[in-house]
Amino acid sequence: MLDTKKKDIMFTGIQPTGWPTLGNYCGTMCNWKYIQKKYKCFFCIADLHALTTYPRNSNKNSMKNNFSTNILDMVALYLSCGVDPNSSIIFVQSDVHTHSQLYWILSNFVYFGELSRMTQFKQRFLLKNKTTSLSLFCYPVLMAADILLYHTNCVLVGLDQKQHLELVQKIAHRFNAIYGNIFIIPDVLMLPIGNKIMALQNPEKKMSKSDKNINNTIFLLENIDSIRLKLQRALTDSDCSSDCIRYDVFNKPGVSNLLSIFSCLTSKKISILEDEFKNYQYSSFKEKLSDIVCNFISEIQAVYYKFRKDEDYLIDILMHGKENALKHSTKKLYSVFRVLNL
Repeated sequence: MLDTKKKDIMFTGIQPTGWPTLGNYCGTMCNWKYIQKKYKCFFCIADLHALTTYPRNSNKNSMKNNFSTNILDMVALYLSCGVDPNSSIIFVQSDVHTHSQLYWILSNFVYFGELSRMTQFKQRFLLKNKTTSLSLFCYPVLMAADILLYHTNCVLVGLDQKQHLELVQKIAHRFNAIYGNIFIIPDVLMLPIGNKIMALQNPEKKMSKSDKNINNTIFLLENIDSIRLKLQRALTDSDCSSDCIRYDVFNKPGVSNLLSIFSCLTSKKISILEDEFKNYQYSSFKEKLSDIVCNFISEIQAVYYKFRKDEDYLIDILMHGKENALKHSTKKLYSVFRVLNL
């Protein structure tokens, strides 16, 4: 049975494409088990969003199998990161038709210019130009529907999604100004440290699971020896002074990134870590960090593989999640239909 106590609602989603990274964990996933104690949480496996970047030439059977497998992988990862299916709702986006219906309605309340200014779209458009899909352009509108359907009070996101959340707020304000207080204006919930873990070999850009250089990224389900090797090779800088281990994103982006990872996984303040490692050389600091990261990810993997073996249990969680997500989202969609006379 789900917890029936009245709580504010938190929504978050993650695409079932590839393994989540340490950056994903530090950005949002590390908070899941704590946030669900305060909020009624909706954890969405955003397979419709994943279509925006899925290869167009993929074999349809392979694509279906990959999604099915990846979705169950994600449920097991949710559980391994502390999500309790008895108090939170885990569901697949495409299982809940109300998302697509509200998406179409909300597309009438957002402007072309607003979508064209989205940073993520502009970056991908520059890379792909004419092959960029319309779905990628409209991605933030579906994201708005995801969030606004559930009377959401706050959304847990990484720093790169903040601009999208601001657009969601704008769309909700615009709709409410015409039709009354139909939508709650959701707040953005982010961590001050760890919300943007950078690439190990290029700390000027975000750690990404789609990075072509695999040495930039640590995956939560990656081989532990591989993780340790990547951390040993992580970029620092050439400063070998006694105070070289310090947080300075402008002059020491590599070291600062490693300190952010250390802080996220140990809950120690950056200032405490700077003092603790002030006399350390980079190699010794990396060794300590490697132990922390590898031990932590080993624990996550052990729980993950335990749950992943029981597919019937994972499917049952998704079935209950679908029922509950439909129940909550249908109420909101009908309220939108009423004011639009649909």
